[in-house]
Amino acid sequence: MRFLMKFGGTSVADAQCIRRVVDILEQHHRAGDEIAVVVSAQRGVTDLLIEIASSLPTANDDSAIISMIQSLSKRHMTTLEGAAPDYIAETGAIIDERLKSLQNILFAVYNLRELTPRSKDYVISFGERLLAPILGAALRQRGIPSTVLDGCEAGIITTPQHGESTALHESDVRIKSRIGPLIGKEIPVIMGFIGCTKDGILTTLGRSGSDYSASILGAGIDADEIWIWTDVDGIMTCDPRVISDARVMHSLSYLEVMELSYFGAKVMHPRSIEPAMRKNILVRVKNTFNPSHPGTVIVRNGQRDHRVVKALTYIDKVAAININGAQMIGRPGVAKAIFTILADHEVNVMMISQGSSEANISLIVDEAHLSSAVEALGNLMRRGVVREVSHDHKVCAVAVVGAGMAGAPGTGGRIFTALGKAGVNVLMISQGSSEANISFVVSQDDGPRAVRILHDEFRLSEECE
Repeated sequence: MRFLMKFGGTSVADAQCIRRVVDILEQHHRAGDEIAVVVSAQRGVTDLLIEIASSLPTANDDSAIISMIQSLSKRHMTTLEGAAPDYIAETGAIIDERLKSLQNILFAVYNLRELTPRSKDYVISFGERLLAPILGAALRQRGIPSTVLDGCEAGIITTPQHGESTALHESDVRIKSRIGPLIGKEIPVIMGFIGCTKDGILTTLGRSGSDYSASILGAGIDADEIWIWTDVDGIMTCDPRVISDARVMHSLSYLEVMELSYFGAKVMHPRSIEPAMRKNILVRVKNTFNPSHPGTVIVRNGQRDHRVVKALTYIDKVAAININGAQMIGRPGVAKAIFTILADHEVNVMMISQGSSEANISLIVDEAHLSSAVEALGNLMRRGVVREVSHDHKVCAVAVVGAGMAGAPGTGGRIFTALGKAGVNVLMISQGSSEANISFVVSQDDGPRAVRILHDEFRLSEECE
């Protein structure tokens, strides 16, 4: 079989983890499977790069740069020594060279007192640039030939938006021509998260974009399956930090996973399912630390059971914005003005609800975007497009997801009856046309209780698939 396997940051966190990854790859390689690998940065490295790059334009001095470079060098060299001791000199030289490049760009950011989107993309790509050569060396340490490539070299062509670029369909041809000849002869190791424009300018695919890379590359090589290796046994019925008896789901549909990921589920990147869906490729989420567990299978039509609801997602770092004004009634273009100005201020709207009177539109945004949203909407107030804008950050959002809800009468009634009986007040409701997601907003204090009530109401902890 032909596999595209992606390993996340916790799966490659240290030398022991990398040896475990190589065990998995070696087993499949020896069995005759064709494999390409996408790898993320080590856990915490990208966050560190974002933090220092963002702080340099206003920093009092540049001392943090050398300190961070030394820390990254020690961490990656220690990992290399434990994972591929025969390749310390060869791969260590690559790591040193890349750290010098990183240091130079960071000094430039500090001296210019400016971090452009293009420079930021370049800086935060170094987590993958430092780690991928180590995994390649660890494979060669086991006698498995391997070539290390960045996403651009592998053929991922993207739109020019820095920080959140989208792969173009023409990537398929380039990926097939560049990766196809390698598979079977060796295991190509490809840096996740990274692509480039048609002009060769480096771009990144957004946070957790390695999942997206895996799906793009899996589609490009016509993989039989795409395996996303992480640190949990699969996609769960709810965040186990909120619901202690949350259960791993055996099977989900593409639609269900997209609804879950768009609404905050952390296992998959929101866009990562789309390329696999286009090629109808099975996606499997598995645990690097428990590889014998079958994980969660994602296919076009997930395995159905007697429950219409499959899973719940819960987001507490959100804010509600209410936009009011009688002048909005019957006035064409109000919604367009609202969402255009929010987009211009890079505010992502997660949920929308509008009353039939047209005098009120309610939005849910990420809490970090609240100030930008309020500033943007203030411009509309001054122009007389809307009369009043109010907001509340003491709220949380819950999404109830299941493809079985489509066409199943009474699901909404069951949800809100259960919440009402428990005294949970619902502030806002939103449902998409797919009918696979009913989302609502409650106060922050009621959030965990609302999730618990619905998890019990639909008996999601019980095995029945």
